Amino acid sequence: MIEQWDPYRQLDCWTVLLRLVLAMIFGGIIGLEGARKGRPAGFRTYMLVCLGAALTMLLGQYQLTLGVEGDVARFGAQVINGIGFLGAGTIIVTGKQEVKGLTTAAGLWASACVGIAIGAGFYECVILAFFLVLLVVRVLPWLEDIIINNLRDMNLYVEYDQVEHTGKVLNRIRELDVQIYEVEIERGREEPGQSPSAVFHIRLNRRMAHTRVIAHISELPYISAIEEI
Repeated sequence: MIEQWDPYRQLDCWTVLLRLVLAMIFGGIIGLEGARKGRPAGFRTYMLVCLGAALTMLLGQYQLTLGVEGDVARFGAQVINGIGFLGAGTIIVTGKQEVKGLTTAAGLWASACVGIAIGAGFYECVILAFFLVLLVVRVLPWLEDIIINNLRDMNLYVEYDQVEHTGKVLNRIRELDVQIYEVEIERGREEPGQSPSAVFHIRLNRRMAHTRVIAHISELPYISAIEEI
């Protein structure tokens, strides 16, 4: 079966076109999920990353055809290292002490790896890796939500009108028979619209839906925002 792909591993005009087009298509499809959710890196970003990685690998193979001495693998290695800077730009720590963008950065890295495999003409690996990456970014998020909602540990970000209400929020949480590990209080800044807030690190003593905990606390009239982080 592997031998059937050999004609497409040759470095000519048509195979180069095929690899670049495949890189654009596969990278774009992987990035569709990020575009749908409004992530920093979406359809075109993933497409360009995958295309650039494929082009880099093609450049290494082209140098071999010219008789230029060198290690083709070093081109791919530089792509893997370089993508770290792009991925780091998508990772942020919000005002709620929540880290966001890790999955986006990992997706960019995986997209670059797919592009390298396409540029190298390793089509068998590309097809398998593409569907597995697609499975992770498009199908498994619902499973992740189920797992997280059944964890006993949870972190709650809560905004309220006055810092004096912190104690009342704590009492409301204790009514659920939970353990409160830590409370990080932010009294609010001087700018208009900056409400006092706190992050509560709690552990449920029994199996309880996280949505029930959030609903119980949000019933307080002075709560302006509540979110699990």
